[in-house]
Amino acid sequence: MSGVYSAKKRQKRKRRDSKGRQDRKDRKESKDSKDNKDRRVSPQQGRAEWRKIMFKNVIVKRPCSKITEGITSAPELGKPDYELALKQHDAYIEALKSCGVEVTVLDADENFPDSCFVEDTAVLTRKCAIITNPGAASRNKEVEAMIPVIKKFFPEDCIEYIKAPGTLEGGDVMMVGDHFYVGRSARTNEEGIRQFIAILEKYGLTGSEVPLEKVLHLKTGVNYIENNNMLVSGEFVDKPDFAKYNKYVIPEDEAYAANCIWMNGKVIVPDHFPKVAQIVKDAGYEVILVDTSEYRKIDGGLSCLSLRFTSLL
Repeated sequence: MSGVYSAKKRQKRKRRDSKGRQDRKDRKESKDSKDNKDRRVSPQQGRAEWRKIMFKNVIVKRPCSKITEGITSAPELGKPDYELALKQHDAYIEALKSCGVEVTVLDADENFPDSCFVEDTAVLTRKCAIITNPGAASRNKEVEAMIPVIKKFFPEDCIEYIKAPGTLEGGDVMMVGDHFYVGRSARTNEEGIRQFIAILEKYGLTGSEVPLEKVLHLKTGVNYIENNNMLVSGEFVDKPDFAKYNKYVIPEDEAYAANCIWMNGKVIVPDHFPKVAQIVKDAGYEVILVDTSEYRKIDGGLSCLSLRFTSLL
């Protein structure tokens, strides 16, 4: 009898073990299925996420009359119309204000044709400010005028600096939560990236390098619009760095408009790019259109024109 009993016991254990393995397999398959579903975040989750990182402050700088002499890789577009650039800047400021932020407007600086592109002078995180060292020689001194402005919003012991021979421009930096992707480009070099990531880690933040092949800056072709959503174009469509995000591919004929900016639940999109505007609407965002035609003529986009952050003072 003991032999029969033992056999029955073994069979019962075997069935139990088999059921346990199946349960584990079912749980894994359920998890895998969930992981493989569309990564889009629900509207409720999205609102909860962006409230955590909501911007309260923006810094912009008025374009100067010498904007017509700004750096350009597309001379075929012609020179900017200064008066029209001013009107477009006015509309840009109003669009930002409609997103619930306080906008600090700096006076134009006639010494620097590209100085309206303030994004390149600093990277402002939730824990520190990092003053950059622009790679374009004609723009290198722009940071000097920005430092006293940044000190109005960040304690001096939370302001860091990229130092030569390192170069870094803010247009090459994309913030995704507490992680920062940094494009290695003609304007941002390896040493600049090394310093930048070391500063981030000092404050409990992280960063990673993304080699660029064709575009001027990282955010020329890829921009994070929160809720795990990313606008990608050109060389960034298949970049493994961004494989985990829900990617919205921008058509080649509207690649310029990949440079959109998320502002507190809304997305500002360059005007006259209807396909991109529709893509962003379909992703569930309220779209604000702003014309940047004159800034495009000197390699500028929406993100280039502002520093978006929350003051630490």
